[in-house]
Formats: sequence, C-alpha cells, structure tokens
Amino acid sequence: MTLYEELKARGLVAQITDDEIIDVINNGKATFYIGFDCTADSLTAGHFMALTLMKRLQMAGNKPIALIGGGTTMIGDPSGRTDMRKMLTKEDIAHNAACFKKQMEKFIDFSDGKALMLNNADWLLNLNYVELLRDVGACFSVNNMLRAKCYEQRMEKGLSFLEFNYMIMQSYDFYYMFQHYGCNMQFGGDDQWSNMLGGTELIRRKLGKDAYAMTITLLTDSQGKKMGKTAGNAVWLDPNKTSPFEFYQYWRNVGDSDVMKCIRMLTFLPLEQIDEMSTWKDQRLNEAKEILAFELTKMVHGEEEAAKAQNAARALFSGAAGDAEHMPNTQLTEADLTDGSIGILTLMVKAGLAASNGEARRLVVQGGVLVDGEKVAAPTVSFTAEQLSKGIVIKKGKKVYHKVSL
Repeated sequence: MTLYEELKARGLVAQITDDEIIDVINNGKATFYIGFDCTADSLTAGHFMALTLMKRLQMAGNKPIALIGGGTTMIGDPSGRTDMRKMLTKEDIAHNAACFKKQMEKFIDFSDGKALMLNNADWLLNLNYVELLRDVGACFSVNNMLRAKCYEQRMEKGLSFLEFNYMIMQSYDFYYMFQHYGCNMQFGGDDQWSNMLGGTELIRRKLGKDAYAMTITLLTDSQGKKMGKTAGNAVWLDPNKTSPFEFYQYWRNVGDSDVMKCIRMLTFLPLEQIDEMSTWKDQRLNEAKEILAFELTKMVHGEEEAAKAQNAARALFSGAAGDAEHMPNTQLTEADLTDGSIGILTLMVKAGLAASNGEARRLVVQGGVLVDGEKVAAPTVSFTAEQLSKGIVIKKGKKVYHKVSL
C-alpha cells in the first residue's frame, strides 16, 4: 500500500489540487509545510491531525517544515471565527513558539536536516506595505477573496481589514518558502482550502511554476463538532495544562460512534488491526477506547505516563476512588476558605468542574456529584479544613474524578 493509499484508507484526505501530489508524496519528493499560529503557549489535541500527518509523511521520506506563525499570529486567522482573535505581543508569540517546538519534537525528527522549523516573522515583519501591494496585491481578486469560506463566519459580524489580509500573508508564506526552501507543497485543515489555493496561485502567477496543496479532514465528532475540547476548554499537550490522566480520560471517554474513526485517523496502528477492531461491539468498544487513549497518551507523554494514567483510570472505574495518585487535583489554601470551610459549589468552580455556581448547583440538585463515594445531598453542603487536609475525591457524572486537598 502506498502512502497516499494509506492516507485515503485512514480517511485523512479531504481535497487535493491535482493528482501529481500522489506521486510526489509516494516517492518522498515533497518538501511540505503546515502552519501553526502561536495563539497559546501549548499545542492542543486539535493539532493532532497535523502532527501525526507530518510524522507519516516524514516516515515516507518527505521533508516537513513546521512553520511557526510569529508574523501571521499578529493578524489572526479568521477561519471558523465569529469574533476577532486576541492580539498578542511579540514577546508572547516568541514564548509560545518556543513551547510549540518542544512539543513538536515528540512527533517530528528535526535532526540532520530531516525537518525544518521556521518562523514567518522572519520575513513578514520586514515587508514594506507599498512594495507588497505592488508585488503581490495584483495577483488577488477581492471578489474571489470575499467568496472564500475562511471569511464566511466573520462576514456575518463584520470582517476587519486586518483579518482580510490574512489570506495574502499565508499565500506569501508559501511563495517565500517555495523560493528559499524548495517548499513545493502545503498541507492544512479543510477550513484552510481558500488560503492554500491563494498560495499555489501566487506561485503560478509570479514564478510560472506548480506547487501543490492538500487538505486533511477535520477531526469532528458524530455531531459535527470539532474534537479536542472538554467542558468548553481545550485539551492541551502540555502536562501542566492538561495532566496525562486528564488527557487519557478525554480519549477514553469519546463516543462509541467516534472511537474507530479516531483510531484510524490518529494512531499508527496497522490498518489490518484497525479493520479487525472495527467489528467490535458493546463491551469491546471500551477496550478500543482504552487502546486509543493509551496510544495517544504514549505519543504525547511517553509510555510510562500512559501506563500510569491507564492504571489509575481502571482503578477508578472499578470503584477504587481512593487511588487518586494520578487523577487531576486542585490544592486549596487557607485563603480559599471562609470561616474554616468551603461550600461544594465554590469548590467545584475552583476545581474546574463547573464554570459557575449556577452550573454546579444544577449538577448537585440533579444528583450528579459525589464526594468520597457519597452523593452530595444539597447545594449548601460545605467541607471543613480538617476534611480537606486529608483530601477528598469529587466525582462528577459517571466518568470525571478530581481530588481536592488543602
């Protein structure tokens, strides 16, 4: 099976500019890039598709360029947004870029020129605006840009001129790297198709040469929502933001209808094994979820942490809630207490188990909150410093455990 056939079989290929891509990647002749805007100090589970794709392509002899968006982050990608992104300082962006590299090195081999990490701030921030307009502006049709899907949602509330330039900046990245690094291909999420076509067209019009683009299927659940968030918050690759246990639990708890798709798209298990697993039903789906969670946690946090997370999760599901060593935890101080105690609603908010007191109240009233195995009887229940000093385990719903101590 060729690389392209495997990508198709795993459900990763969404669109390609032309069939020449197939030979280029199958024969290891692609120098390709994927861009990562530095909007936070950690990559998320939402970046998994890009990271695993880069690894697959590199294993087949292709050369990845991980492009850190130090320049484009200063504008902000409007794709899939109904509001403008927060403006970051140069210092914030530089810090975030350094964090990204550490995490990417777990997926991509940067040794001996096998891959590059570039920052588009190195060329974008030095551009002269008038020169850019004269050099590149004539190659873009405003009519076509306004029809682009990446601007669709922002058009409803008002697209700023700042964001309108994003497509030109991303296209210029491809054009620049094509000339200076031999980059002949761009990969990205399906929501980036218009931006990617802008780059291939700019190269064609300015240089008279062909460049290629392929979009990968976005990772969505059975309801069509992007995966990689839990309780409205991102699932981070940084263990200080999402612990290995929480990371494991996120994938362990995916829906029955999503587990095989995730295994096929995200893991490196052989397709023959995955095809056999796709016949599993009922209780064996839980086994498939464990395999998914273990494989992805191992990729991000290493085999030892994956094993710890798996053992802790199994202990909790078997009812041994006292095994709290590896579960997420929150440590309170005396300043968090009022008259030596703290109410369950405040406690849940501080532990990140509810976004507000109102949400916490609803969970308690509905009987969905247990502390040390006992159902919390009322929203007015509170816990003393003495109880908290020993540590308590809060269970929300059927699957979420959290330890709180003083």
